Amino acid sequence: MNWRTIGRGFAAAAFLLAAPALALAQGKYVHANNSPYDNLDPHAVYDVGRAASRINMYDGLYRWVDNPPKMIPWLAESHTVSPDGLTYTFKLRRGVKFHDGSEMTSADVVYTMERMLAMKKGPAGLFIGSVLPGATQAPDPYTVVFKLKEPSAIFVATVPEIQVVNSKLVQKNVKDGDHGEGWLSKNDAGTGSFVLRRYDPAVGFIAARFKDHFHGWEAGKKWFDEIEFRSVLDVNTRVLGMIKGDFHGTDGYLPYDQIERLRKEPGIQILEDESMRVFYFAFNMSRPPFDNVNFRRALAYAFDYNGFINDILKGSVARNPGANPNNLWGTPKDLKGYEYDLDKAKAELAKYGGPLRTITINPLAGFPETEQAAVLFANSLRKIGIETKVEASPWNIVSDRFRNKDQMYDMVPLWKSTYYADPNNWLGELFSTRHLGGRSNTWYSNPEYDKLTERALVSTDQAERQKLYEEASRHIVDQSVGVFVYNTKWFGPYSAKVGGIRFSPVGSGQEMRWAYFK
Repeated sequence: MNWRTIGRGFAAAAFLLAAPALALAQGKYVHANNSPYDNLDPHAVYDVGRAASRINMYDGLYRWVDNPPKMIPWLAESHTVSPDGLTYTFKLRRGVKFHDGSEMTSADVVYTMERMLAMKKGPAGLFIGSVLPGATQAPDPYTVVFKLKEPSAIFVATVPEIQVVNSKLVQKNVKDGDHGEGWLSKNDAGTGSFVLRRYDPAVGFIAARFKDHFHGWEAGKKWFDEIEFRSVLDVNTRVLGMIKGDFHGTDGYLPYDQIERLRKEPGIQILEDESMRVFYFAFNMSRPPFDNVNFRRALAYAFDYNGFINDILKGSVARNPGANPNNLWGTPKDLKGYEYDLDKAKAELAKYGGPLRTITINPLAGFPETEQAAVLFANSLRKIGIETKVEASPWNIVSDRFRNKDQMYDMVPLWKSTYYADPNNWLGELFSTRHLGGRSNTWYSNPEYDKLTERALVSTDQAERQKLYEEASRHIVDQSVGVFVYNTKWFGPYSAKVGGIRFSPVGSGQEMRWAYFK
């Protein structure tokens, strides 16, 4: 299932850029993505930009669908929890097949958890600390038991991210103790609705419909025979490709002027839905002057929120003053956040009183909104005496830098998307000490804050959890642990010939399991 091209540029492009009419006739869906597909290993990458391979070629025990997000049974039919909240027992579906035709059993689920914990990458951060190595058991082929170190209020919510791999196939391809990472980064070992057919990390992937998928395929619908996800960083190329019919879909977070441009095209439909995707500037607080709260507050007062939201984005998003989405519990109703006020910014900068240096802002290449925000911010910062430089990088590069505090740039404008619908997805992962070097991209560590988020992780009292997260939300704003701008709305551009798109904030509409040609 591995594919390599000779002369990776023209040869790959010539193969992938098939005529749209032919693609439609063959039942092939083509999607233009704004991030590279440089790694297909579901346990190595864990972000929305590269979610399409993970969500289409792999399955979890449960599945997030729809909006507001809800979980439905998937590889597992049901689960029970022990009275002490430490033991979770899942009953698996029988007869689920991997793409090579072998049956999935509880041994594969155990291997999957152990592999994630050993690799300590991607989704592993959701389970490290609560699930210890060796604590997952398979008492019979269709039962899997997770024994937690301590109660976890989010464990069930994170179960969909246990993307099950074919243990025998992966183990067969382990080299020098690499857990099969080298092989799985460019191959497929899942049970998902689509099976990998061709892949080039510089171009994208093609996957064919897995006709033996356990969920089955309803008769009478023109299900996609193949799906192709290409990396197309340039916005104009994506938009023109949609207009010409080269692409059947693209990302739902295009600049709003481009969405309005596509609305005028008769062959294109724009689907709309409220999302849970907070746009903010992540600070690298491991180095001065970002380790000083007054300096950070000066930055928070120096961003033109209304100008960005109303003038640049044409009011297509909602102001979100904190780290938690406005439309999710755990956000205080009276949370005000910061406003654009250069006098207050200068006053906070005077309180800081320390040395200043040139600040580097690292927007995401292929995401023009991040570059617009970076330039706008840079202009304001110069007015208060802070010099900046703006240097864009592809998402995979930025993501790798997050793991090393010495490599991450000073500020990164980006979105925190929904991986599971719980405040810990934002307030816990972004700022808790336990996630340093992993899910946290801020390098923030505060013992008092940790007390709030750690207690919220183990509490089974929803009222208590809400109170704890509301206090955590206030703390993040008071300490200005980032510049929080808005919660976004999803505008999904698709060919008018495409039906069945089932949007969820988890995955951002990239799951093709439900979609078809009309």
